[in-house]
Order: sequence, then structure tokens, then C-alpha cells
Amino acid sequence: MSAEFATINWRGRPVRIECQWIAPERTDAPLIVFLHEGLGSIAMWKDFPAQVCNAANARGLVFSRPGYGRSTPRADDEIWDVDFMHRQAHEVLPALFTALKLDDEKPWLFGHSDGGSISLLYASRFPDRVSGLVVLAPHIFVEDVTVANIEQARTAYLSTDLPAKLGRYHDSADSAFWGWNRIWLHPPFREWNIEAELDTIRCPVLAIQGIDDEYGTLAQIHGIATRVRGCELLEIPECGHSPHRDRPDRVIVAATSFIAKNRRQTP
Repeated sequence: MSAEFATINWRGRPVRIECQWIAPERTDAPLIVFLHEGLGSIAMWKDFPAQVCNAANARGLVFSRPGYGRSTPRADDEIWDVDFMHRQAHEVLPALFTALKLDDEKPWLFGHSDGGSISLLYASRFPDRVSGLVVLAPHIFVEDVTVANIEQARTAYLSTDLPAKLGRYHDSADSAFWGWNRIWLHPPFREWNIEAELDTIRCPVLAIQGIDDEYGTLAQIHGIATRVRGCELLEIPECGHSPHRDRPDRVIVAATSFIAKNRRQTP
């Protein structure tokens, strides 16, 4: 499947967003939108979104956020602030949906890590525009273990071949890595917390996390369940920060069953 591009106006300039459709011919099927992690892109999902859509008999939209993949890289002077995930949820995602003529859709959002947090923030701000969420290893507050491992990632980027590896998936590895790394290690970001914002979410939510997640503890998804009525949790043993890579079959079964069940219950 080849990628296409949509253009939005963001931060005062046109930004090209790399997009890829899965099974667009399924016109009457639900739409699942996949939101990648802090160093992710369309290419880094590999064939997992297609597997989910085939199992769920759904259409899919995968895209690379600004600064990632083949989307417009960050400007040299563009430094992300503490609200960077809010801006993705409140500005970029609505603009992308408008550009793709999806304003009349109520998609399911499938988000991993930062993409999971962005999905939660979108559902909080626009509770009537989303059918449901599947979030993998989302962050709702900052933990010491997260910061410690992101510090290790910084060391690896400066001292190993990590830039070359990321360069396979991004037009600018520096754009992707430093945008993510600098804000997560920015001291004021330690106070970032979206727990209170979860109270306005009205759609079904499935929150999945690996028990061996190196970037967060189970307190993240337990915090979501405390705030979101009816939230379902799945804790997966022998699984790290990327359940869709570590235990793909378990995630696909859980996600597709969750979507099918909630579609039947929705008038």
C-alpha cells in the first residue's frame, strides 16, 4: 500500500501529513485510525494495522504526525512545549480529519504510547466525534521510570547507530528523535498530567499495557479506569512497552472483540 499526503495549516505554515488507507473499499465498515508512539511512523507499524482491520472487517487510516515519517519535519527552530500532545489532539487531528473529508465520521482511535495519550485527549475534547478508543501503553502522567528510560534513549542516540536505524523510518531522524526526547526530558514536563481531563470521555475505552513495560507502570491504565466509566483493562504478562509487537495476537483478539461488542451495543 502506497502512502499519500494531506496538507494542513499548522503552526503558521503548510504541513504535509503522510497517510495510508487500509481497505477503503469497505465503505460501510467502521474506520479505525492508528496513532503512533513517540518515535513512530506509518512504516514502524509495519503490517499490524492491516491485521487489525482485516480481523475487525474495518477500514483503516494510518498517518505520521508532523515531524515523523515522511510528513513535514520540524522546523529547525521548532521546540515542542508541555502542551505538545494537546496540540496534536486539539489541532492536528481535527485538521487532518477535515482535510480527508472525515468530519462526518466517528472513528475508533487506536493509539500507542504518546498516540494513546493523544487519543484520550481527543476523546476528552470531542466526546461526540469518536466511537471508542483502544490505547496501548498510554501516558496520563509522568513517572520516574519513563524519564529514566528516555534519558537512556538520549545516550543511545548520541553514542550508537540509533540515528541510522531511525533513518529507515523517518525523512529526518533528528526531527523525530529530538522533538520527542527534549520535551519529555524538559523539567517542566514532569508536572504534565491529564487525569482530570479524562472525566469528559464518554466512549468505550480498552486500555492495554504490558506488565513488563519499561516506560510506565500499570498505574497508567489503572488511572484511566478510575476516571472513565466502564473502561476495560488488559494487562499482558511477558510484554513490554509495545504490546502490538510483543504480543500481537493477544492484542488483535482483544481489540477486535472489544470493537465488535461495543458496535453491537451502540444504537
